[in-house]
Amino acid sequence: MFEPLKKMFSGKASRKRASMPAGERAYVIGDIHGRFDLFEELIKAIEEDDLASAEANTTMILLGDLIDRGPDSAGVIRLARLWEEYRQIRYLTGNHEEMFLESFDDKDVLRHFLKHGGRETVLSYGIDKKQFNKSTLEELQQWMHANVPQADLDFLSGFEDMIEMGDYLFVHAGINPTKPLEEQKPRELRWIRDPFLKHKDKYSHIVVHGHTITQDVDSRKNRIGIDTGAYRFGRLTALVLEGDTQRYIQAVEKKNGKIKIVKKDESA
Repeated sequence: MFEPLKKMFSGKASRKRASMPAGERAYVIGDIHGRFDLFEELIKAIEEDDLASAEANTTMILLGDLIDRGPDSAGVIRLARLWEEYRQIRYLTGNHEEMFLESFDDKDVLRHFLKHGGRETVLSYGIDKKQFNKSTLEELQQWMHANVPQADLDFLSGFEDMIEMGDYLFVHAGINPTKPLEEQKPRELRWIRDPFLKHKDKYSHIVVHGHTITQDVDSRKNRIGIDTGAYRFGRLTALVLEGDTQRYIQAVEKKNGKIKIVKKDESA
């Protein structure tokens, strides 16, 4: 007799959790930004976690900004390409991938790119620092064309803008709250901040995104931000989604330089 009343007045009992399609598991990784060391340890932890979990169709989703700012963007790309040889992986284009790809032929973009972490990316491909420092923009473009593998550029060029799975929508930066999903522009998906971050109402999906750094996961009723500052705070996050559960696996750099794996369950 009292059970319906309990459900009516209990927010937790009546609230439907966002969920993944049946039989699907996703590991969603935030902005890596050239932190090969954190990425490598997080992959190990994900593989161990997936092996220890029930059988499912597992998809890895990288939210973009694999490159820039951190010391080994070239290594991150190599590792991602190696991982996809035996894993189902989907990638989203971040604003830093966009800048990198456009910088090969546009000097203005190259200038902006170098000021916002691109210097570290170019150096990770092996250019001597003295040569880098004395090179003109045109000379740098020539060096990049000659030394960045075409396979890496093809890999980055193949990234997606938006991924939908169950009740979740995955994008790099966010979505424009004033537009339906089919009208979202790639630049907004890769660059947007305040209009998306300040929006309080629910979207058609729970939006999982990176791009905007927070010291830990930023979980709201309408979105989940998982750019936890790999290059700034030494914390790389993977959100694990299965059924109506949410978990987190993080590779965290400690003060002594060692990397610790931290797991959190947010589904209780």
